[in-house]
Amino acid sequence: MELEREQSYLSLLYDRLDLLRHQTRERLEEVRRRGASGTPQARSERDAFATLYEDRLAQLNAVESGLAFGRLDMRGGDRHHIGRIGLTDDRHDTLLVDWRAPVAEPFYRATATDAQGVVRRRHLRTRGRRLLDVEDDVFDLEAMSEDELSTLGGEGALLAALSARRTGRMRDIVETIQAEQDRVIRSPLSGVLVVQGGPGTGKTAVALHRAAYLLYSHRDALARTGVLVVGPNAVFLRYIEQVLPSLGETGVVLATLDTLVPGVTVTAEDPPEAAAAKADVGMADRLAALVGSYERVPDEPVVTGWEEHTLTLTPEDIATARSRARRSGRRHNRGRYVFAKQLLRMLVGQIAGQEPEVAGQKWVVRSVMRSDEFRDLVNRLWPLVTATELVEDMYAAADGPLRRERGAGWTVGDMPLIDEAWALLGDPDEVLEMAARRRQQREDTDYAREVLATTGLAGRVDAGTLAARYSGASGSESLAARAGRDAAWHYGHVIVDEAQELSPMAWRMLIRRCPSRSMTVVGDIAQTSALWGAPSWASVFDVVAPGQWRSAELTVNYRTPVEVMDLAADVLHAVDPSARPPTSVRETGEQPTAVQVDRLLLAKTVAETAAAALDAAKGGTVGVLVPPTVLEEVHAAVSERLPVETSGEPLETPVSVLTVAAAKGLEFDNVVLVEPADVVARGPNGLRDLYVALTRATQLLTVVHSAALPESLARLGTSLLSGQPRGQEP
Repeated sequence: MELEREQSYLSLLYDRLDLLRHQTRERLEEVRRRGASGTPQARSERDAFATLYEDRLAQLNAVESGLAFGRLDMRGGDRHHIGRIGLTDDRHDTLLVDWRAPVAEPFYRATATDAQGVVRRRHLRTRGRRLLDVEDDVFDLEAMSEDELSTLGGEGALLAALSARRTGRMRDIVETIQAEQDRVIRSPLSGVLVVQGGPGTGKTAVALHRAAYLLYSHRDALARTGVLVVGPNAVFLRYIEQVLPSLGETGVVLATLDTLVPGVTVTAEDPPEAAAAKADVGMADRLAALVGSYERVPDEPVVTGWEEHTLTLTPEDIATARSRARRSGRRHNRGRYVFAKQLLRMLVGQIAGQEPEVAGQKWVVRSVMRSDEFRDLVNRLWPLVTATELVEDMYAAADGPLRRERGAGWTVGDMPLIDEAWALLGDPDEVLEMAARRRQQREDTDYAREVLATTGLAGRVDAGTLAARYSGASGSESLAARAGRDAAWHYGHVIVDEAQELSPMAWRMLIRRCPSRSMTVVGDIAQTSALWGAPSWASVFDVVAPGQWRSAELTVNYRTPVEVMDLAADVLHAVDPSARPPTSVRETGEQPTAVQVDRLLLAKTVAETAAAALDAAKGGTVGVLVPPTVLEEVHAAVSERLPVETSGEPLETPVSVLTVAAAKGLEFDNVVLVEPADVVARGPNGLRDLYVALTRATQLLTVVHSAALPESLARLGTSLLSGQPRGQEP
């Protein structure tokens, strides 16, 4: 009976969702039927409404799965169904409460010792639009009737979600957010919130749900500027890209560091020495010093001409012009405009001294300014410079690992330097673009005056105000598109995942995109593998956000089972004896296993082990994690053994072959880890990489190796030369 009642209410909610979709689709089609004709005002309004309805329709479609997932029965008799978005009926009475609303907070915060007014918390387990089961947490038995007590039951919602098979895409955790996670999600917007959490604590999911919560709670502040989510690599972004749409948010910008600089593409990879050199914050000073070298004062007077006049600028004249341009505080390329104006004033003054009758004549100023001689003079003394030219010039003059040939491909390590160069130089076309915008504004204002004159509103409405209101880019352009082409875009909030890996130069790059320092930073110091990574959070944020950061910690491991985490804890102890691993909440009953084989049989054995792991996953996912030294060999063997299961991009198929570095932040049902000794030997942070690799599994872990295991894996038993996981010998 109880399931039938809940199913009936669930059907009512889906009927309401369908009606809203239908109404939104009709409005969108009506707007599109208007076509592209009409005044600029009409076209702008049409585009804005089209964008509004398109976004709303995308939101309504995205929340189809798991629309409602919970119910709160409160003392006093109030009952609230909790879902991905809020829904009301035609009378505006609430049918479904958005999970981010304050009234939904007890769904995540209520405990036996602090019930927060909750009598019963009910979890709804659904598949599509069908209710499968309910699970009830009761906080006040005395407040429930015997009939209500008789309907209690159901499997634990959290453990059911944790045991579910992986799909290669991160799922939202909106149904199972725990109290310590909820406190992070609902933390205030301002300042930098640093979330420290070990493997499996849900750092990434919490950060994404925080993005959805902030957009809900601070829509006005963030709608125009947006939220930027920065991940470590493209594979990771594919892994998380469905989470926010499933929560009804489609306007968040997902990016990696190498995609934040418009017009520059990464095509190469740095050797370790060069990558470490580029990460150092001292690179900012080197670039700033090089910019100054472009603003030249010659040792000798400069002679130029205009018509029959010979004109001379002394080094003192040029130094004065340079000093005034620098005092303007403008970046190099825009400062050139100030410098040129000073030179122009000096030259026109000399002409007036030689030919007094032209003094004050504007045509003289324009003629000198447009002359080839003047243009060549300014280019020689204060040239326009692009960000990539500046970085290329620095490398060309450098020694050691920074030395490189002009035209070589750009690397990830170059991106913060190019961004720093842009911050110092500005856009070379900025002045031209400003002039073009001024011309466009004049044209828009002239058109607005004509409109006001024909409508009889002249004198009552300002033409400039009207033109400004309806000018600008098309309303149909997404925030991501506008932000993606603007290197100077300032986001309202920035979320950074795997933040422990970022270099000091990368942090400068991100802070420029969020000068307000409103950020959520998630990571794990124990998993730092980059040589330039954070030794502590204070070492980063006492520099980039002094007095503006706070920290929180996630302590419960929801992903890695106890059996695997015990093994990983030994590695963590070898990394840092004082570090505490997160506490795992579940056991699988399956201990990690190891297979040692001859080096010549390594790839073949890995392929067979991956096939066995896939069978054991029963429709889940398998991650084959390898050091770069054997990546090609193992990938070829696994692809030959499992051609269908590996035919696609990583995470797009049931089996993914990845380096340990590329697997950061990801999870798989079963993991096959190859040659852990090589993982450790990769560098001084090799043990940290091994810790990362061990904690990617949600069910089973198998290690395949030819070299001896690292000492930190001593508890891991090995089947020698069998080619099969322990316990499966032929």
